Formats: sequence, C-alpha cells, structure tokens
Amino acid sequence: MVATYHLRMPLVAISREIGTGAAEVAEQVARALGADLVDRRIIDEIARRLQIPREEAQALDESPPRFLERLLSALAQGNTGYAEGSSGWMPPYPDDPAFDARRASLRITEEVMKEAVRTGNVVIVGRGAAYLLRDDPRVLRAFLRGSREARAAAVMKSLQLDAKAAERRVKESDVNWGAYLRDVYHVDWRDPSNYDLVLDTSRLGADGAAQVILSAVRHLR
Repeated sequence: MVATYHLRMPLVAISREIGTGAAEVAEQVARALGADLVDRRIIDEIARRLQIPREEAQALDESPPRFLERLLSALAQGNTGYAEGSSGWMPPYPDDPAFDARRASLRITEEVMKEAVRTGNVVIVGRGAAYLLRDDPRVLRAFLRGSREARAAAVMKSLQLDAKAAERRVKESDVNWGAYLRDVYHVDWRDPSNYDLVLDTSRLGADGAAQVILSAVRHLR
C-alpha cells in the first residue's frame, strides 16, 4: 500500500521501456501525490487538435513515421482524404503542402506537457517529458527499466501475444523509441545522466518503484 503524501505541486516525469509496468507505477505515484496523471490523454488531445481518429494519433505518437509517409504521399498526389464513408479522415490543412503531421503531433504533445506543468502537481508518462523538461528544477525525472525476459513476459501477458511475438515487440519498441528520442531530443534514452532515478521494475516491482519515486519527490531540492 502506497501512503498519501501532501507536497507542494510535485512534478514527476516517468520515462520507461516497454513492459516495465509504467502505467501502474504512474497511477500509484499520482494517487499518492494527489496529482493529475498525464498519459493517454495526450493522444486524445492530438486527435482533437489535428481532427484525426484516435488510432491515427496513436500511430503518430512515439513511433516511426509510417502514418506521416502515407499522409505526405496522399498530399503529393492531390488526395486530401479517404473515400467518403470510409473510416479515414480529412487532413485539417489539405491546401498546405508543408503540413507535417508528425511535427504537428510533437508540437501538440509539448504544448500539452508544458500546460500541465504550469498547473503543477502532475505525473507525466513518456512523450519525452524527461527531456523536454530537463531544465526545470521542479521536475523529478525517473526511468523505468527491466530485464528483457521480464519485459517480454509482461508484454506477452498484457497484449496476449505468444513468446516469440512478445520478444519481437520488445525489441522493436526499444529500437523505435531510441530512434525517436535521438531524432527529436538528441539524447540517448538509456543514458542514466538524463534522470534523477533509474529503477529496475523487474526487481522492485511496481509498488517498490512507486515508493522510491515518492521518497525521492519528498527529498527533491
């Protein structure tokens, strides 16, 4: 059981490898701090502001630009949307040949995170928050890691994949996420100097990791 803390506007940015239980850790930390949890709500905001389906916003988020490539190809061919009645969407800026969906997604993500931090008392999961907010002394930056075996087992369970598919998903996620952060923030996401804490959830578990983060928040200067 995680105790409840009463702190002045705590700000926590959690980065993570796939399969490390980051959602559970973040929920525990946010609940104990009485903080807002900023996670999948960013996807909803990207979808709302770009006027695209949530699944397309998800495809843009922290992933290779496959969707962007499809979009730019469609724009180059003068195709401003999918057929009427399909599950596709109409680009919000069909007459702008310079429209870059991935860049727009990143800008919205950063705007939402900065807006959240201005209100104070938030826990942000992923989205490069630890790097975007690295110069803000109020922010505690934590990185969740785990053994490849433990992460594959967690992914196999959560996504209902077989062992081979889960291992492939972990490997692909690591490569894609590392490339994303190198491209956007010019950082090595596994460099411990990027964080205040590096926690192995395959050893500590979600409860243990949450407790360490909460203890660090209390001692943050």
